[in-house]
Amino acid sequence: MTIRVGIIGTGFAAHRRAEAFAGDKRSQLVAVAGSSRERVEELCQPYSAEVLIDWEELVRRDDIDLVTICTTNNLHGEIVRKALENCKHVVVEYPLSLDPTEAEELVAFAEMKGKLLHVEHIELLGGVHQAFIQRLPIISPAFYVHYVTISPKHPAPRKWSYQSDAFGFPLVGALSRLHRLIDRFGEVASVRGRAKFWDAPELGYYKACWCEAQLEFTSGVMGEVVYAKGEMFWQAENQLAIYGEKGTLILGSDGGILIDADGEKAIEVGGRRGLFAKDTTMVLDRLSEGKPLYLANSDSVYTLKVADAIRKAVMGNG
Repeated sequence: MTIRVGIIGTGFAAHRRAEAFAGDKRSQLVAVAGSSRERVEELCQPYSAEVLIDWEELVRRDDIDLVTICTTNNLHGEIVRKALENCKHVVVEYPLSLDPTEAEELVAFAEMKGKLLHVEHIELLGGVHQAFIQRLPIISPAFYVHYVTISPKHPAPRKWSYQSDAFGFPLVGALSRLHRLIDRFGEVASVRGRAKFWDAPELGYYKACWCEAQLEFTSGVMGEVVYAKGEMFWQAENQLAIYGEKGTLILGSDGGILIDADGEKAIEVGGRRGLFAKDTTMVLDRLSEGKPLYLANSDSVYTLKVADAIRKAVMGNG
């Protein structure tokens, strides 16, 4: 049976999803909805998909089985709920919602409706995380992890990812920064956080943000996560460093280093190309063959709760 698909959104993720669905004979892209007709038409044209402006019309259609949500973070929860109410399977980019309580409710609602709800976390499929999984036992027990992502932008783009209402608190919107660590180190005992924004209120967005969090895991591992982007930064950085009693592991998108008693060794790290296609294939495997996915929704919701606890800690710091 062909799985009929509707996509909401027209950005990078939407394009990669459209390619993946079109490349799999088990699925057919039926329609795309977005706020810009020109961008929707551009996305639909190669696949002869129908152009829609109203996402609510898309989720109500009887000729769509699976709704894939690739739009602004603040709309995720509402669209997921409407799609489930209309008996659709749902794929949504993280975060499932900006509100952890709503996210939990949506997971329960999907189970009650007997529909697939999949929250995409492709960072778990990428080369950095796979190298993390493979090499962590060599240096364990780990006691400290430091993860920093700094993205200079000059000028900062005037887009939704630089708007607090649309993107959410930085470590909620960029949930994968926390999820990568929680996937390996488990439950978090306590958090602290600090954040700074350089606002441009006359333009309706911020020019830069810096967000940092300190985490203590119940396993005893201590962690620090830094996420920053925008005009105030001049040097890009993307590095995950794990310190263990038997060595140190440093990973980045271009490769890594393992340092232990045997010396220093270079580590090859796979790239990110093809991850949306891999995730999409696993979704279709689940729907057509009942195969398991790589992520439990409860894990994504738990990370969202941790991110929201950091947000509250930041607010408490004034």
